[in-house]
Amino acid sequence: MDQPLPGAVPHSAGLNQPLRALPPLACDSHMHIFDARFAPSPHWPRTPPHAPVAAYRQLQQRLGTSRTVVVTPSTYGTDNACALDALDALGDSARGVAVVGQDVNDVELARLAARRVRGLRVNFVSPQSWGTTTPQMLSTLADKVARHADCGGWHIQVFAHPEQIVALEPVLQALPVPLVIDHLGRIDPAQGPSADAYGVLRRLLDGGNTWVKLSGAYMRSTAQGPSYADMLPLGRALVQAAPGRLVWGSDWPHTTEAPGSVNDAGLLDLLRAWAGSDAVMDGILVDNPARLYGFATAS
Repeated sequence: MDQPLPGAVPHSAGLNQPLRALPPLACDSHMHIFDARFAPSPHWPRTPPHAPVAAYRQLQQRLGTSRTVVVTPSTYGTDNACALDALDALGDSARGVAVVGQDVNDVELARLAARRVRGLRVNFVSPQSWGTTTPQMLSTLADKVARHADCGGWHIQVFAHPEQIVALEPVLQALPVPLVIDHLGRIDPAQGPSADAYGVLRRLLDGGNTWVKLSGAYMRSTAQGPSYADMLPLGRALVQAAPGRLVWGSDWPHTTEAPGSVNDAGLLDLLRAWAGSDAVMDGILVDNPARLYGFATAS
């Protein structure tokens, strides 16, 4: 007998499930939790959505994911309390990516590592509590992570505009820890693999120390969802270039988009179209995040 469809999920359009049932231990490698128990940073200009852990569990049930990566949003500045609370609630099936200032000390890094944080996000796009993010800040944080033994296996995650990725290439190439590029590098689908920023991503991927998040396809798409068909060439090119160093993320609750406009099942169907085979899709959803975030590998 067919299983009943789950009900509507907050901040997610539609009721459908992905066209293909996901494998066990599938990971959503980029999402955010917003909880009214935690005050936004004074620098943040917008009222955050209500997107607590309980609502995210509904999304997991609908999609068939069981692992997740909680990323501290810019909303909270350098206060990671909301994300850490979510990690406690989600348990060992969750890992975290934190936001800190460049003056962060070893004690704080060790505290975050003990709570299953596995990386630091450096954001050149959204407003930040410290003001303007600089290349020097990126290098400083990467050096601190590299020197701190309790952060073994950590990475630096960078969210940047394509032109910033191009300008930052020498800095990104020199980072002493693994690098994760957010949201497909925000590359314009009209340029796709011919974009200068894609050339940078290819060189970084070819160097063996970089990962790319297949997330946020809607940020630059003009084709609209749920297919985001204009993003197909870019995603397929990345899969062909480095299928073993890609992870997928929903980016729930989709704060860059109109409320309720993103169908998360459609985003997984897009991943299926990018991957081209079940084996590659399973690697992106299970094997790759297990290596990057330190989840137990599937038997």
